[in-house]
Amino acid sequence: MGAIMKKMYLPPLLLAALLAVVLSACGRQRVQTPADEVRGTLTISGAFALYPLMQRWAIEYQKLHPGVQFDISAGGAGKGMTDVLSGVVDIGMVSRAITTEEENQGAYGVPVVMDAVFPTASDKNPVLQDLLARGVTRETFIGIFLTGEIRTWGQVVGRPEMTAEIHAYTRADACGAAEVWAKYLGGQQEDLLGVGISGDPGLLDAVVRDPLAIGYNNLGYAFDANTGRPVTGAIIVPIDVNTNGVAEEWEVLETRSEAQEAIASGKYPSPPARPLYLVTYGKPNGLARDFLEWILTDGQQFVREAGYVPLSAEQLNEALNRVR
Repeated sequence: MGAIMKKMYLPPLLLAALLAVVLSACGRQRVQTPADEVRGTLTISGAFALYPLMQRWAIEYQKLHPGVQFDISAGGAGKGMTDVLSGVVDIGMVSRAITTEEENQGAYGVPVVMDAVFPTASDKNPVLQDLLARGVTRETFIGIFLTGEIRTWGQVVGRPEMTAEIHAYTRADACGAAEVWAKYLGGQQEDLLGVGISGDPGLLDAVVRDPLAIGYNNLGYAFDANTGRPVTGAIIVPIDVNTNGVAEEWEVLETRSEAQEAIASGKYPSPPARPLYLVTYGKPNGLARDFLEWILTDGQQFVREAGYVPLSAEQLNEALNRVR
């Protein structure tokens, strides 16, 4: 017995060193938490304006947290708001300001990015060169979309002999793009005249197919993600902001980067430029809160390349404070 005990004896200093190694190893093991410790499913629905960027954010977030699943669908800002207030989804994508009535019902909105709505027309428009040279004033857009007083393309560009009829297209679904475009013109979505089309892609397709069409689209749909130019078959109608009858260089937006700069600098009117929101029922918590914090921090690096405009540093700070 004594012999056995003698063989198991360790000097105090050696024993202390071994214990330190073991404890250190245990400590490292606790620190090395697997990347998928964040788990769960986030359901998200709403604005077409945010849909492409939300898909990108989901992909990048999943790279960090493989245990998180996403169920994302577009259907318009109205659907996103309805879904989140009724508990159908965790997060609603809303491309307009949150109303006081919605806030009273529990809607908690957080701005995450800037975007804008752009008037679009066919590149086969019969007065194309005049449009690009003159631009269109807000008052003229009002005559097309609200009062109906302007009915021909000749009236738009000051050529009365041109009697080709304007075919206006608008959104049939409750959406932020229509609400913001209407607000720019001094009305509401239900005031807009034109053939109703559901969804951003559908409206743009209608415009491209019709040489006499005029419509409006969000930044991410009006410009091609690969070329950075307007989607094939479409043009961005210059807004004659200073109403001088000439489309100035800064009013003609031929590339996505030019449009982004116009929004960021404030040269493009607001509305139709505006922030886009993510909405939860009450202040976000758990996985939704973690995802929103990531969007407003590391997730901002994907905003510009996805074709959107980042919030200012001050706006980001305010948004983060709302989340936290």
